[in-house]
Order: sequence, then C-alpha cells, then structure tokens
Amino acid sequence: MSTLVTVTGATGNIGRALVETLLSHGVSVRAVARDASKLEGLVAKGAVAAAADLSDVAALTAALKGADAAFLMVPPKYDAPDGIAYQTASGNAIAEAVEASGLKRAVALSSLGGHLASGTGPVAGLHRFEERLKAIAGLSLVIARPTYFMENHLGSMGLIKAAGFNGGTIPGDVPFPMIATKDIAHALAGVLQTPTWDGVIVRELLGPRDYTMAEATTILGAAIGRPGLEYRVLPNEALAQALLGHGFSQSIVDGFVELNAFIGGRGMTGLGVRSPETTTPTSLEEFAKAVFAPVYAAS
Repeated sequence: MSTLVTVTGATGNIGRALVETLLSHGVSVRAVARDASKLEGLVAKGAVAAAADLSDVAALTAALKGADAAFLMVPPKYDAPDGIAYQTASGNAIAEAVEASGLKRAVALSSLGGHLASGTGPVAGLHRFEERLKAIAGLSLVIARPTYFMENHLGSMGLIKAAGFNGGTIPGDVPFPMIATKDIAHALAGVLQTPTWDGVIVRELLGPRDYTMAEATTILGAAIGRPGLEYRVLPNEALAQALLGHGFSQSIVDGFVELNAFIGGRGMTGLGVRSPETTTPTSLEEFAKAVFAPVYAAS
C-alpha cells in the first residue's frame, strides 16, 4: 500500500516542489490549497486535490484524516493587521485539525531561529507554531528550520532595474546561510516518503554555505549581465515605505524590519550546526542563473 501524505500550502514554492517530488517517488499525495482550481497542474501529475482554508478546522481535518504523514505550514499573509496574531490563530487551527484527525506524524515548516520566542519578527510566530504542535499528545514531529530563502532576492528586481543597484537593511558584510526552496522540498520529501520517525526531531537546513549581501549582489549581478552590481545599505524607513506601497500591513512591515535587524546583528551567523545533513546542494550561483536571471529578463 502506498504511503499517503497530505501537503498544505501545495501551491507555494516549497509545497508544489514537495508534491511533485513525492509523486515522482510513488507516494500518494493529497494536495491542500484554499482554491482547488490552482491545483489542476498537480492533479494532472497524480495528486488528489483538497480545498481547505487553513483556518477552516473541519475542512483541514478532512484533508488530514487517513494520511500517514503531513507537511504543515502557516502561509504568509502580508496584509494581516497583526502578523503574530494571524500566525498564532492559523497555527492553532492547524493543531486543532491535527488533533481531530488523529494524524500521527507531521513535518512542520518553521525557520532557523525558531527556537527563539521574540526578537525575530515573523519567526517568533513560527516559534509559537512549533510549541503548539509539540504539545499534541501522540504526534511525532519533524520541525524543519530552513534558513533565509534565496528566492527572497527576487524582491530586489524592481530596485535593481529602477536604481541600478541592489539594497536592503541588512549590512553588506554580515555572512549568513541562504537556501534554495527546491532544496527544502527535496530534503523534506526524503523524510515524508518513509514516515517512520518517533518523537520530536529538529531538522535544520542551511543551504550550501554562508553569503554576505554584498557577495550575493555580485553573484546576482553577474547572472543578469550587470558585473560589479553594487549593494547599498538602506534605512529602515526605505524598506517600510516600499513594503507599505505593495500592500503590506504596518505589523508585517515592522516584523520584517525586526527580522532584518536580527540577521544584521549576526543572529543567524553561525546559527545551526553545518553537517552533510544540514547542507543542501544548490549554490547561489546556480540559483542566480536558473531562477533569478530568467525572471529578471521577463519582468
């Protein structure tokens, strides 16, 4: 009998790649999204669609019932009036559905720094998610703590095109690990396709190595034909204005400012233990050529 895995957030970068990887390994997948029509591509590849808003405990309970394991995540909501309150409510709803469904094993998406209760912006909300799931009796849990997504650099394209330089509030000389989201999916697929673990396990995912923002900018610039692209440190006000202009709530903006200050203060530098298990293969150079450059050219 094939293993059945429920994947929440199945239309996102990690969720979609996770569904596709599991299917390629012969695992049966129940793909969950708020809008089932967005799952048609995954259904064509063999997934079963389940429409459920992650705040709908009854619908999510049905999507989890009978699964051997599940991938659980709190999706971002950039216009939430209170970011931490949104994460807490969503995490509680997911946990209630887990309890009601009788699910025995789950992989929960958190973040590097998820062991900290405060001072990390939205990561503090993921800490609450971790703690709520850990409190569920009988649930064996893998807490996935990946580092800073390489895909976050896609948000710099408008600045690069308009101003001719890259910039952000993180100092350019602070090294910290970065990871491609496809590598997160591949690592977690390896866990979910054989759901036999017991207890609570923390799985850190640290990418190939540490990069500074200045070095990352040089790598991205080379991939888009802008050798020597410069990175400039911008004031928090500039970041806030840019995000507010794109519809982010003030609470979410404040969270990102706090997270960047945490990273800039070397909060992620040296966090986690680098080993063959925590190191993933895709370099920023590969990401820049395969993902960043094509999107940049098309934007």
